[in-house]
Amino acid sequence: MTDLGPLVDVDWLTAHLWDPHLRLADCRWYLADSQQGRREYESAHLPGAIFVSVEEHLTGPDGPGRHPLPDPRTFAAAMGELGVGDRSVVVAYDNSGGAIAARLWWMLTALGHHNVAVLDGGVAAWSDGMGDLTDEEPEYEPELLTARPWHGIIDRHDVARLPLGSVVVDARAPERFRGETEPIDPAAGHIPGAVNLPYAENVDQSGLFRDGPWLRGRYVDARADGDHTVVYCGSGVTACHTILAMEVAGLGRATLYPGSWSDWATAGLPVETGD
Repeated sequence: MTDLGPLVDVDWLTAHLWDPHLRLADCRWYLADSQQGRREYESAHLPGAIFVSVEEHLTGPDGPGRHPLPDPRTFAAAMGELGVGDRSVVVAYDNSGGAIAARLWWMLTALGHHNVAVLDGGVAAWSDGMGDLTDEEPEYEPELLTARPWHGIIDRHDVARLPLGSVVVDARAPERFRGETEPIDPAAGHIPGAVNLPYAENVDQSGLFRDGPWLRGRYVDARADGDHTVVYCGSGVTACHTILAMEVAGLGRATLYPGSWSDWATAGLPVETGD
């Protein structure tokens, strides 16, 4: 089970569910109620799954944006306490089309841990495939997860001086990109020159990722590839979904702007509105 990913399906998971190195990670999270995901996990989750909290495990206490990256050593230690180590094969899931699970996928791979994937379709796909759910919480022995510096990130200063030919992808909903509404951050609109490719369109109505050729066409049409593309969203969470989609499309690893719009808008940097 080495070098899997970036997606696995229910059939793969069923075949490997009881592998001793497998760690399922339940990443359910809701912006309107940050504790709802944990409540849902405690009620019913995939067998053997641990709960990984956006606020507790995937966000640092300070830094640019609403969900700054934690210190790599802090993140690695927290994952180790949950039973995720260098030998672990991690499959992250949620019930949001992978929008939250992709954040854990990105963080582990950016840390240098490549045996990690997202369960395509998440909880719904597992249940539709007649997979069992449980309320039993596993107890794993602590593991050692090696901490390395974050790889593949950029800050607002470097975004502002990107070289000619760079593509900046805004993964938010179109109405937020256009500046018609902004429910959270201090300014409405987008980074000047950005192109809007909402992350939600990476999946179909059932929450499954669209196939590689479809995704490749979507991003190639926008001149986006792993070598010349920066991706942002509201706070650096769902942008990881777009980076995942680009890898599914075979376009390589795009760069993440972790602070995203919440950092850019708070810093008072130039804003564009409209299409």
